[in-house]
Amino acid sequence: MKKIAIAAGLALAMGVSLAQAHEENKGYVTNSAGDIWRTSAGECWHNSAWNKELAVVGCDGMMAAAEEPKMEEKPAEPMYTMMADTKKFALYFDFDSTEVGDTSNIVNYIGTLSSLKAIKLVGHADPIGSEAYNEKLSKRRAEAVAAKLADAGVDSSKMEIGYLGESSPIANCSGRGAELIACLRPDRRVDVEISGEKRVAK
Repeated sequence: MKKIAIAAGLALAMGVSLAQAHEENKGYVTNSAGDIWRTSAGECWHNSAWNKELAVVGCDGMMAAAEEPKMEEKPAEPMYTMMADTKKFALYFDFDSTEVGDTSNIVNYIGTLSSLKAIKLVGHADPIGSEAYNEKLSKRRAEAVAAKLADAGVDSSKMEIGYLGESSPIANCSGRGAELIACLRPDRRVDVEISGEKRVAK
């Protein structure tokens, strides 16, 4: 029996001596894979080099430090502020006409606003013809612009219609016939004033 015990002890000692080369667990007896040997009671086996500074997590009462939960960093949201914005446009008409031309620039601008407050439409006419007729013509022009903008999806409840007939000319013309009509084109118009708010970065 003594011979058997001695042989077992020698084999164990040889195994221990061969299993101590792993630096990460160098205070403990390990196998060839670096795993720490344990006693039947589950305790880690020390080798001759062990000291308290070599204690590892899971042995000798060492507990892994609790990791603080990582907070996901959300990208900072840009800060915005609302700014009042007003812009004016003018739509011009052929002689004695209420046919509205291209309004895409007006519609596109309205689309850039965060909120639309008001659209003021004021119709005008040139001085050719009677004053009463020109007043009605300027009104029909403003109404025609309002209808076209509404067809494009603009909120008609925000529109205010006004008309000034021939009372607010801006052209300074002379001549007669076709030459005069061409010169007076700036007076055949609808002034469009749009007010609203835009969102801008601070």
